[in-house]
Amino acid sequence: MARWWRPELGLAIVVLGLGVFVVIGTLDVSAAASQLGLGPRFFPMLVGGAMLIVGLCYVVDVVRGGHGDPEQSEDVDADAPADWRSIGLVSGIFLAFAALLNMLGWIIGASLLFFGLSVALGAERKGRAALVAVVVGVATYLLFVKGLGVSLPGGPLEGVI
Repeated sequence: MARWWRPELGLAIVVLGLGVFVVIGTLDVSAAASQLGLGPRFFPMLVGGAMLIVGLCYVVDVVRGGHGDPEQSEDVDADAPADWRSIGLVSGIFLAFAALLNMLGWIIGASLLFFGLSVALGAERKGRAALVAVVVGVATYLLFVKGLGVSLPGGPLEGVI
């Protein structure tokens, strides 16, 4: 008799559960639609719905006998130890972002987040990484605040943009 519980089923259930969590959490969001006709619930509902569909399909696949294929990428060594330095750096950058977001505001905080992640993950051209980080930080701020009507912390730049 085959084992019914496998790690793939655990991951499938986690994805399905996260989809349920996102959809239920998004139902509590109430705000008017933006000029584009999309409100702040649109993208979370889209992501949550996609997670529900993917999670459900994944559960069905695993229960029917599907399993994950071993890593076959030519640039990945499945036997190599974890890079704990990079994991620690990325985790620290995310924690610093979460802790400093309200004080720094979205544009500064997100720019530092994107720049820090790119450097931690091996960006060789730091000037370009900084420029891209600022552009992405400003673009996401404008998209969410001006386009979707979502309030993001402004920090020291409050009222400037």
